[in-house]
Amino acid sequence: MFESAIGTPLLWSAFFVVILVMLALDLGVFHRHEHVVRTREAALWTAVWIGLSLLFNAWIWWQYGSQPGLEFLTGYVIEKSLSVDNIFVFIVIFQYFRVPEKYHHRVLFWGILGALLMRGIFIGIGAALISRFEWVLYIFGAFLVYTGIKVIKNKGTEIHPEDNPVLGFFRRVVPLTNDYRGKHFVVHEAGRWFATPLLLVLVMVEATDVVFAVDSIPAIFGVTRDPFIVFTSNIFAILGLRALYFLLADLMGRFEYLPYGLGLVLTFIGAKMLVHHWVEIPIEVSLAVVVLVLGGSIAASLLFGGKETEELVEEAIEAAAPDHPTEPGPPRS
Repeated sequence: MFESAIGTPLLWSAFFVVILVMLALDLGVFHRHEHVVRTREAALWTAVWIGLSLLFNAWIWWQYGSQPGLEFLTGYVIEKSLSVDNIFVFIVIFQYFRVPEKYHHRVLFWGILGALLMRGIFIGIGAALISRFEWVLYIFGAFLVYTGIKVIKNKGTEIHPEDNPVLGFFRRVVPLTNDYRGKHFVVHEAGRWFATPLLLVLVMVEATDVVFAVDSIPAIFGVTRDPFIVFTSNIFAILGLRALYFLLADLMGRFEYLPYGLGLVLTFIGAKMLVHHWVEIPIEVSLAVVVLVLGGSIAASLLFGGKETEELVEEAIEAAAPDHPTEPGPPRS
């Protein structure tokens, strides 16, 4: 049976309570008023979320031993690194729809709240499948190897918002205003309810996370099969994504070689899943490989990288259709 060795009902409940309290403080206290998040604030919140994650990791290590502790740390590092790809996509989406900077945090907050729910569902489905059909691990492994090779070959993620089917479907079926209405996702005008472009952006962010979850969930199952560690490491990585976005958005052009590192990590984790029945790779080795590959790709980017990622963002935005909201206008049904 695929059950958690450490995730008791009380521990699950306590974790959810802590996360909900932190989210309530984030939106209800620290970000009550819409404002542009500057680098200093983003760095502070990044440090807070990473610090909380490491404290939680230390508690798992102290309470349950080094094996679960290393599994959480490895999973967290992988998920945190994969989230950099999310940031690249968020930049393209926000610039494509010309979202005012002061509303970026609001969209990301609700987007990540939805992502928490979706990740929980995906992890639950994955855990149930593996507990009943262990051969699913081989499918996950093969998929990760394929994805890793594809990432390396394509040098990262290609994003074209105008081609996204979610965008076309939303515009066809949902009455939409032509411009933003402040921080509101929906407005009531002329006796009818209309979605604003801000809601469309939120939907695009949610759809993007679903795509990335397809890669990240199998990757974490390649590190540990304990659903509590899978879920908590994933959630902590996501919770720090907003702050990381504001911290790294202006620096994305520097991480030219990071996609190669991510591709190699996905390929390694996939291969590990494929051979797990015959070769058991210790978690210490997995952590060392992940840290060395990702750290090396980041170091290479900072030392030798150019402007390739930044140019990719600009090309994606230039290729977008010109009919996204720019000027105030009446609602469009």
